[in-house]
Amino acid sequence: MISPPVDLDDRALAARALAGHQDAYAVLMRRHRDAVWRLARSHVGDADEALDITQEVFVAAFAALARYDGARPFRTWIARITLNKCRDWGRRRAVRRFFAFARPIDEAGEIADAAPDPEQAAQSQRELARINAAIAALPASLKDVLLLRTIEAMSQADTAALLGLSEKAVETRLYRARAKLSAALGE
Repeated sequence: MISPPVDLDDRALAARALAGHQDAYAVLMRRHRDAVWRLARSHVGDADEALDITQEVFVAAFAALARYDGARPFRTWIARITLNKCRDWGRRRAVRRFFAFARPIDEAGEIADAAPDPEQAAQSQRELARINAAIAALPASLKDVLLLRTIEAMSQADTAALLGLSEKAVETRLYRARAKLSAALGE
């Protein structure tokens, strides 16, 4: 039996996966799952939801693997899918929230609040939640740039290519995102 091709680059792994080698796609998943999860976690603010989104991302990526352009970084391609899945999650959440509030007032007591109780959380957890909330409150155009440049440490050029912007636009949006984040955090 052939061992998983861990020494191959992403383009070769994608080609092997398209040829029917499941071990190649497993290596791609292991290689990129943490980055996908971090990006999803930063975008949606919930670790469990981020795990679900990560699974959706890799299912969608496998289904669309034939459309992957090997001339571009796999990381950029999978990050684009992740951002799309996060936006889908946000739209679904908005619809669920709308219907939750549409219930009769006498049923409102049965709707659980998913927010953690800040009195029971440790100081570091409260601070992290405050930062995540401030990031989540940013407009998507600023949030995407901030997450890709700071959390995922993507280069300005890669971020610009991923989002279809100029490098100067990425620089400007990153500056604005940091300024809004500082203002929201009271720094």
